[in-house]
Amino acid sequence: MSDERRPGRRAVLGAAALGATAGVLGAGAAPAAAAPAPGRGRGRGLPVPAVVAHRGASGYRPEHTFGAYQFALDMGADVIEQDLVPTRDGHLVCRHENDISGTTDVADRPEFADRRTTKTVDGVRYTGWFTEDFTLAELRTLRATERIPRQRQQNTVYDGRWPVPTFEEVVTWARREGARRGRPVWLHAETKHPTYFRKLGLGLEEPLARILRKHGLHRAGSPVFLQSFEPSSMRRLAKLVDTPRVVLLSSASSRPWDFVESGDPRTVADLITPKGLRWIAGFAQGIGPTLDLVIPRDSEGRLTRPTALVRDAHQRGLVLHPYTMRNENSFLPADFRRGSDPNAYGDVFGAYRAYFETGIDGIFTDNPDTALLAAEDFRRSHG
Repeated sequence: MSDERRPGRRAVLGAAALGATAGVLGAGAAPAAAAPAPGRGRGRGLPVPAVVAHRGASGYRPEHTFGAYQFALDMGADVIEQDLVPTRDGHLVCRHENDISGTTDVADRPEFADRRTTKTVDGVRYTGWFTEDFTLAELRTLRATERIPRQRQQNTVYDGRWPVPTFEEVVTWARREGARRGRPVWLHAETKHPTYFRKLGLGLEEPLARILRKHGLHRAGSPVFLQSFEPSSMRRLAKLVDTPRVVLLSSASSRPWDFVESGDPRTVADLITPKGLRWIAGFAQGIGPTLDLVIPRDSEGRLTRPTALVRDAHQRGLVLHPYTMRNENSFLPADFRRGSDPNAYGDVFGAYRAYFETGIDGIFTDNPDTALLAAEDFRRSHG
C-alpha cells in the first residue's frame, strides 16, 4: 500500500460498529451505532479491530521481506500485507513499488548499472531501477534494504539479509505457518499500478488469479483480501476469483489512476458518498481509506470530528481497513506527538483509541505489537 498516494479476543466482523458524522466530508451529528452487517467483508474469524501488518513488521525490519512477514506473524498480527509488482517475465514479486532503487541494493550492483532509466508511472516521473526490467532470476540476485533509513536507522542492520520474495512463496509460507499454528494466516495483497502494467503487457490480475486458484484461495471464504487503488482492478478480479476484494482510497480530492486514464471524472470524494459506496459494494467487500477520510485533520495536523464514512460503509456491508498507523511522531496526528524529535515515539495508544472509537474493522500498521496491545485495550473496554 502506498503512503504517498496515497484497511473475549475474537469477535466476528459482523459486530455492530460505531459511526459518526461531521466535518469536511459529512453533515454533523453525534456518534451513533451503525447497523450490523453480518459477515461483513467475508472476514469471519478475524477480531475487530483486526491488526494488518503493513508490508510486514516494517517498523522493525525492511519491508516486504520474510524477516518482516515472520516477525509480524510471530508478534500476533491478524493479517500480513503484500504489494505486488511484476518482473519482466511475468512473476509477481513483493515490493512497495516497481521502482526498487530504495528498497534493494541494485544501485550497488555494477552489472545492472545500464538498467537505470527514467519512467512515468501514473503521471509521475521516476528515475531508478524497475522490476519490469528484470527477470525473476536477475531480481533474485538482489537483496532487500530499508526504505526510510534516516527515520529507521535501526532497521539498516538487516540490509542485505533477505532477498525479494515472490507472492507464490508468500502463499506457500502462509500455508505452512497456518498448518503449524492450527489457524489460517490471512494475507492482504495489493495490485500496484495495474493500468500501467497492463499497458506493458504485464497485467497483474490474471497471474494473481492463477496463483490463488492453484492454492485453493479463490473462494469467498479464503483467508485473503485483494486490494487496489484502482477500482477496475478489483472489478477485473471479481470476474476471475471470489476472493474478498477491497478498494483503497487516497485523499478526497484525488482520482484513481484508472479513472484518469478512462476519463471518469469522479474523485475519491465521490466514491465515499452513499452512492459511491453502493457502487463499490457491487464488486468489492470492503474499502481501505486513508485515515484522514475517517477522521480529518485541521490545518495544524490535529484530529477533528469523525466523518460519516464508517457508518455509511457499514450500512452497505463494507468492511473498513484504513491505513497507516506508525509509532513515530512524524506520522502521528499533531495532538498525539510527544517531544520535538520527529523519529521518537508519540502517544500512539491515544491515537489508536481515537481511530478504533469510530468503529473501523481493522487498521494497517508498521508496528503490529503496539497495535495489538491497543486493540486488546479497546476490546476490553468495550466488552
